[in-house]
Amino acid sequence: MKTALLLLACFFSFSINAQTSEKDSLADAFHLIDTWLEAQVQYDNIPGLSVAIVKDQELIWSKAYGHSYVEQRVAATPKTIYSICSISKLFTSIAIMNLYEEGKLRLDDPVSEHLSGFNIQQKYEQSGPITIRSILTHSSGLPRESDTPYWTGPDFPFPSREQVKEELGKQETLYTASTYFQYSNLGMSLLGEVIEEVSGMPYDQYIKELILQPLQLNYTKPYLPQEQWGQQLAMGYSAVKRDGSREKVKLFDARGIKAAAGFSSTVEDLAKFASWQFRLLNNGKEEILKPSTLKEMQRVHWVDPDFNTFWGLGFAVQNNGGEKTVGHGGSCPGYRTVFSLIPAQELSVVVMMNAMDNPGKYGEEIVNILKKAKAQKEEETAADLSAYTGIYNYQPWASEVHVAEWFGQLAVIYMPSGSPSAEMTLLTHEEGDTFRRMRDDKEPGEEVLFERNQAGKVTKMWRHSNAAEKL
Repeated sequence: MKTALLLLACFFSFSINAQTSEKDSLADAFHLIDTWLEAQVQYDNIPGLSVAIVKDQELIWSKAYGHSYVEQRVAATPKTIYSICSISKLFTSIAIMNLYEEGKLRLDDPVSEHLSGFNIQQKYEQSGPITIRSILTHSSGLPRESDTPYWTGPDFPFPSREQVKEELGKQETLYTASTYFQYSNLGMSLLGEVIEEVSGMPYDQYIKELILQPLQLNYTKPYLPQEQWGQQLAMGYSAVKRDGSREKVKLFDARGIKAAAGFSSTVEDLAKFASWQFRLLNNGKEEILKPSTLKEMQRVHWVDPDFNTFWGLGFAVQNNGGEKTVGHGGSCPGYRTVFSLIPAQELSVVVMMNAMDNPGKYGEEIVNILKKAKAQKEEETAADLSAYTGIYNYQPWASEVHVAEWFGQLAVIYMPSGSPSAEMTLLTHEEGDTFRRMRDDKEPGEEVLFERNQAGKVTKMWRHSNAAEKL
């Protein structure tokens, strides 16, 4: 097995001045992201949420909200550990591609050549072989799961490796190979077995020596550290119930499904994982994989007949407004996560939560805010905009109104908001405490007045002759 030594200095590719400039230029965007997430997490009743942003191989922002263990008031941090569930598949896929580079397997090899006991019943005589490639692209025709009820609570009885193999002979294929996309935890679990048989090493050891140690992913494990549950490992919580509450979810052990769904990590570790990928693609030097191999993994290898589903080798691939986004999501009992990269921008967003909710909506909006900031022209103003920022009471018409600085203007956002980047109203300073709303065509609209008390502090915002009081 190839090894790759990672120098700490390599993690930061830009000079300190360049890093500082990048962060400073996005200060208003970070503040808006922070303001929005702080409010939105509470409105969505998310127990805990951690976020990290990577730009140009650098971790430029990370923060956490809420609690990793609500009942004990243990605060979530960027170092809080979460189950990353199906993001585990990326580590398994990289290990497979490492064996491919070493000539120990080919992508179009039938799985049966490398996995003894691969005895699933092929339902379709006309089917082609189930290959390594078809499992990586989820087009193998294998069923989604091993035939055991491990997603069923409250105990989540994940099978052992031996039970997965035992049940395999009783299962049959769902489709002919290379016909339809069918996401398969079973298939990726079997690739974990392929790694063991081909490498001659235990799966955990191979992953540790190939990826985790070289990249110094010190908090990433191919299992959940049970001894840290409720402390650094976040307590998991259920989907929201009708009364708005969430229940604690029993900790699980993915066991024989670990190669597909068993890993744990932090947002800061996955930020390093993203940085490695940008570094590999950018500098052209081999590190764990050849740059050409990672590039091959992140291009489209499978398009479903409906032309709505695209997949690389282990990576989900999407077209977002003409820009390729790659990555993976994860959803396991009590935890949901998303790991998203835009290779052309060297931009990555990682979101982890300890609840059954949608982390993707947070990740997508963070990207939208950063895109809007990149396109925003800085407006010159002599006003001290910080005097006007804060939360204003707009009951009963809206829960609250946030006013934030936005590149020389004020941004007014009604919370909760699904998309503050699209829903913000911009105010341009006119004189004194008078601002004007900027229309979409850049023409000034109505006046917005701010009122101060005798001490000179802003206490109200007036718009259309109606006031909202600053809280």
